[in-house]
Amino acid sequence: MADSNFLINVSVLYRNVQKYLDKELAKFSIGSGQLMFLLFINENEGVTMQEVTRIVEVDKGTTTKSIQKLIEQGYVQSRIDENDRRVKRLYTTERTSEVMAALYECRNQLRVLLTKDMDFELFEQLLSRACDNTRSELSDTASASMLRIGELKKMSLLDYPGIMSASVMLAGCPFKCPFCHNRDLVFLPENFSYVDPDELIAFLEERKGILDGIWIGGGEPLLQDGLLPFIREAKDMGYRVKVNTNGYHPGRLKELIDAGLADVISLDVKNRKEKYAETVGLNQDVFRIENIEESIRLLRESTIPHEFTTTVVREYHDREDLLACAGWIGRNEKYILEQYHESEKAIQPGLHPYDEETMTEFLEAVRKIVPDTHLRGIRKG
Repeated sequence: MADSNFLINVSVLYRNVQKYLDKELAKFSIGSGQLMFLLFINENEGVTMQEVTRIVEVDKGTTTKSIQKLIEQGYVQSRIDENDRRVKRLYTTERTSEVMAALYECRNQLRVLLTKDMDFELFEQLLSRACDNTRSELSDTASASMLRIGELKKMSLLDYPGIMSASVMLAGCPFKCPFCHNRDLVFLPENFSYVDPDELIAFLEERKGILDGIWIGGGEPLLQDGLLPFIREAKDMGYRVKVNTNGYHPGRLKELIDAGLADVISLDVKNRKEKYAETVGLNQDVFRIENIEESIRLLRESTIPHEFTTTVVREYHDREDLLACAGWIGRNEKYILEQYHESEKAIQPGLHPYDEETMTEFLEAVRKIVPDTHLRGIRKG
């Protein structure tokens, strides 16, 4: 009987998926019909309405209605093309950057639930099972507040210098830095596989006395509500903890500082103020430099050991940029210049590092402003 119910199954699948998305997205005031538009614009900044209609494969009226609502809600903005005033281009806003990780998680959790026990090469045969999954798994499922762990490096001597540590990379980030080497932690592909938090805790229990510390980066770890409880649990096991942040959430950074849980905090200063938005892959009118300014101030005034770092990329940094960053950070701070290394997971492939000689020249120049400046990750030749 089930084999003859193809259209009924398609209808059930659609309606239950829609109900699930509407429920999970209600707190963002986004409907299920808007999600695919917002995800596409986020990953294709500057796309036109016509391009959205073509790629998403819906009628023009549906596209216009959905995107207009996103504009009214403050998630999308429309700007006239500088070279052709007849063309309007679509961009995300600051509000979007704050919720994108949660939206990707909602989409990916849907895929996990929908494809439970399924082989999609046999899609038509297993469509009935997919509908059963929507009935049993989606209708009453709520998003759990948990740590979204993108990757676990079980041992490292580089991420937390001087400490034999495990490296925990958390998923989700409001920035889209072209030179980021963790593209999947930013865009969270549909088939992204998280590390089970319980498995991480079990691993850390087993390695007590072997590992000394944990480096927590990402992505942007301060986005996650489960960060502080996880750090507390790690500290209870006797681990030292270093947290790496991009500094775009000063309120969250203050919570971390006030909790006194981190042994070291590292803030990644991307570039001088005038070039910051470009360097982090955001529009100038969306990006808020005052967030970075506040985080730098908080860290400078903190008694917690800390450092500031800049990954130096030939296409984005020159000597004057680094001197400006040094002046911004302040003379009495610790500053690390990291040599960029190409990665197959980079958001924008094809960027280049400076060679060792040039990095050393930068170091000598910056030390005149911040004496406690060092190079990290330098490769010979």
